[in-house]
Amino acid sequence: MSEYFAKVESQPGLNALPHNPCRLLDFQLLVLPAGETFSGQTGEREVLAVILGGRAAFEVGGRRFEGVGKRANVFAGNPHSVYLPCGNSYTIRAQGPVEIGLCSAPSDQAGDAYVIGPERVNTGKWGAANFSRNFREILTATQQPDLPARRLIVGETLTPSGNWSTYPPHKHEEDKGGEAFHEEMYFFRVNTPEGFGLLHHYDRQGFEENYTVRHNTILMAPRGYHTYVGAPGYTSYYLWMLAGEHRTQGVMNDPDVGWVAKTIPMLLELGH
Repeated sequence: MSEYFAKVESQPGLNALPHNPCRLLDFQLLVLPAGETFSGQTGEREVLAVILGGRAAFEVGGRRFEGVGKRANVFAGNPHSVYLPCGNSYTIRAQGPVEIGLCSAPSDQAGDAYVIGPERVNTGKWGAANFSRNFREILTATQQPDLPARRLIVGETLTPSGNWSTYPPHKHEEDKGGEAFHEEMYFFRVNTPEGFGLLHHYDRQGFEENYTVRHNTILMAPRGYHTYVGAPGYTSYYLWMLAGEHRTQGVMNDPDVGWVAKTIPMLLELGH
C-alpha cells in the first residue's frame, strides 16, 4: 500500500489512520452503536466532527448539543457537523447507530463549540461535461466567514456515475502566485459495496501512482497533483479536508491539461 493511500477500518469505536504522511492534517472515523458514548480531548488541535450517517449528542466545553444529525448516509443530503475548538474535553453519545468523520489540525485559537446545520452548507456544481461533480462546502473562509476556525477547510463531493472529479488535476504545495499551500485528504465512500473508482496522484519530478478507490479508502496528499474518476454505474463520495498556515484557498492546475477547465465549458455554452 502506498505511503499516501490507505483503507480506514470501520469497527465500533475510534478508527485511526494506519499511517499519515501529513504534518498538519489528521482523520479518524468514529463508529458508535446506539446508546454508546465516546469521550476525548481536542488538546492542541481543532476538530470538525462531520456526521456521515445517524444522530448523536455532543457535550463540549460546557455546551450541549442534542440530536445532531439527520441523514442516513453520505448520499442522503447535506451533513450536520460540530466544530470542537482546541483545549476542550468532549463526549459524544450515539442516539441510534452513528458514524462520524473527525477532521483535525493544529490550532491555538480558543473559542466556543458550534453546530453547522445542513442549511449552512453551500452546494453547487463544479466542472462540466463528464468532469462535473456536486460539492457541499461545510467550513470554508469564503462561504462561512462567520464560523471561526484556525486551519481547517472541509467539504464533501459527490461524483456521478462514470465522471471525473477534481479535474483537471491540481496541487497546492506552496504559497506562490495564485497557489496556496494546503495538505489535503479525501475520505471515500461508494454507494454500493462492489463499486470502485481510480485515483491518479503524481508530481512533475517523476512520482506517479494510481490507486483503486473503494469504500472507506483515503488519499493523504501533503503534495502532488491528484484527480479521481468513478466507475460507470456507481456514485462516489469523498469528504475533503485541507489545512495550511491560512484558510485562503488556491490551486495550481497541471499546465499540460489545465486548458480543459476553460475550453470545454466554453464550447458547451456555444453549443458545440
